[in-house]
Amino acid sequence: MIRRHSVFTALSVATALVLSATAAEDEKDEHPTETDSPSKIEVVTFNIRYLNQNEEGDNHWSVRKKITIAAMREFDADIFGLQEALRSQLDDIATALPGYTEFGIGRDDGKTRGEYSPVLFRSERFELDKDDCGTFWLSDTPEQVGSASWGNEIPRICTWARLTDLQSKRAFYVFNTHWDHRSQPARLGAARLINQRIAARKHPAEPVILMGDFNAAKDNPAIQELATTLRDSFEICHPEAADSGTFHGFRGGKAGKKIDHIFVLPKTAVTSAEILYFNKDGIFPSDHYPVRSALQFP
Repeated sequence: MIRRHSVFTALSVATALVLSATAAEDEKDEHPTETDSPSKIEVVTFNIRYLNQNEEGDNHWSVRKKITIAAMREFDADIFGLQEALRSQLDDIATALPGYTEFGIGRDDGKTRGEYSPVLFRSERFELDKDDCGTFWLSDTPEQVGSASWGNEIPRICTWARLTDLQSKRAFYVFNTHWDHRSQPARLGAARLINQRIAARKHPAEPVILMGDFNAAKDNPAIQELATTLRDSFEICHPEAADSGTFHGFRGGKAGKKIDHIFVLPKTAVTSAEILYFNKDGIFPSDHYPVRSALQFP
């Protein structure tokens, strides 16, 4: 069963996810091949679409959950960052996918109510630093449960965790977030707050990855604010990519802009990155496509 941790802390720390280190080899090559990387880390960000009782047919969670779980099995990520996950959906995933530890809380009450932005990681490979993890609200009062600012009508959160890779013995930060879908001031405020938290992390030399549904494409000023310190892993691998939309509204297709991202610090090597177009006979696990990146520490 997935083990759950719901530790809330007021510490001002940051986030990120990345790949394990092969220090000597990385000095030779800033973009090592998979054979150079004995402890590659694969990360997937995945907005699973919340359980909406008003949705009918194939889009209802009662149908989609089997496809979502099948997708997560196929992706076989070392670390998942989920968005829009309700407690009952996480329970379904926990039952079906043993071997992962879940960390996160509900945004409405800081416990189990409302959407989570949880981090799921392989229990046998990673260890959670229980003194260096938590959730903060994307607001002027980030430690206040359920708070909202800057024009967003509903609370938005960022969950972060410091993990140690038991293979490489390297520690790193993972941040997972879901930005507001309407308020541009809220997105810009979220970008500035998250940048501040990354800069203030307890172990400033450790790698960071930030992932999530940002409801903003690369040309958005809020994403450009993040780009002052971080790089989009997909853009690194596909700088000229067209037709890379990640929100499809259960219709499929590749048109539109990519709004789901995995960001890394500049020295992190990205060996691959892709948008995952998983479906079963035209039934999609979500209204978003997941994004996967393979990462390696410097």
